[in-house]
Amino acid sequence: MDPIAFFTEPFAYDFMQRALGMSMLVAVVCAVLSCYLVLKGWSLMGDAIAHAVLPGIVIAFVLGIPLVIGAFAAGLACALMTGYLKENSRVKEDTVMGIVFSGMFGFGLVLFTKVETDQHLNHILFGNVLGVTAADLVETAIIAGGTLLIVLIKRRDLLLYCFDPNHARAIGLSVGVLHYGLLVLLSLTIVSSIKAVGIILVIAMLIAPGATAYILSDRFEWMLVIAVVVACSSAALGTFISFHIDGATGACIVLVQALIFLAAFLFAPKRGLWPVRSLLRQSPKKGPQGFSG
Repeated sequence: MDPIAFFTEPFAYDFMQRALGMSMLVAVVCAVLSCYLVLKGWSLMGDAIAHAVLPGIVIAFVLGIPLVIGAFAAGLACALMTGYLKENSRVKEDTVMGIVFSGMFGFGLVLFTKVETDQHLNHILFGNVLGVTAADLVETAIIAGGTLLIVLIKRRDLLLYCFDPNHARAIGLSVGVLHYGLLVLLSLTIVSSIKAVGIILVIAMLIAPGATAYILSDRFEWMLVIAVVVACSSAALGTFISFHIDGATGACIVLVQALIFLAAFLFAPKRGLWPVRSLLRQSPKKGPQGFSG
C-alpha cells in the first residue's frame, strides 16, 4: 500500500473529517479544564458528574427537549447535591460523590430500560464520534467554544482558587461563585464531550492531559500548552488508528492518552520514575572516539 495513501485515506471520507473535528474540539476544552481539575483534586468530581448525566439524557428524551439540556441539568444537580450533603453531614466528600453518582447512574439505567428509544446505550456510554452530523459538530463547537472562552477569561481567578481558596477570599474574590462556576464549566464540558467519547470515557479526557502536563511542567502556562498538545495529538492519532484497526474511536483516543501519560510517568526529566537525566548521568562517559572513558 502507498505510504502516503495509508496516512491520507482515513480523512478522505466526510464522516472521518467530522470525527476528527469533533475529537479536536473535545480534546482542547477537556485539556484546558483538566489542568484546573488536577490542581484542585477534582478528578472524582468529574467522574461523578459524567456518570450522573444519564438520567438527565433519558428524561430530556421523554420530554422532547434537547438531550444536552437534560444532561447539563443532571450533571449540575449532582454537583449541587454533593456539596449540600458534604456540608450537612459527617460523611467525607469522596464518599458522598461515590454514593450520589452511582445512585444517579443506576437511576438512569433503570429509566433507559423502561423507555422505548432508538438511542443505543453503547453510544451514550462510550460515544459514537463516527456518527456525528454537521449539526452535532456546530452544537459541540458552540458549547465547547463558550466554555473555553470563559475559562480563559477567568483563568487567573480560577487558578488562585484552585491553589489557595483562602487567599482568593482574602483579596476579595467570590469563592462561592468560582466554586460553582467551575462546576458549571465542568458540566458543560462533559455535555460537549458525550457524543465523542460517551459518559464513561470522558473522565479520561478530563484527567489524562492535565495529569501528563503536571508531570512534565513546573509552570501553569506551560502546563496548559502541554495538555492541549497531548490531547490534540491523541485525538488525531486515536482517530487515525481506529480507522485502520476498525476499533472504537473514543476508546482509541483514551488509550493513546493513557500511553502518553505512562511514558511521562516513567521518563519525565524531573518527576519521572526513571528520569532521562538520571539515566544519562549514570551512563559511562564516552571518549573522543566514542569509547567509554
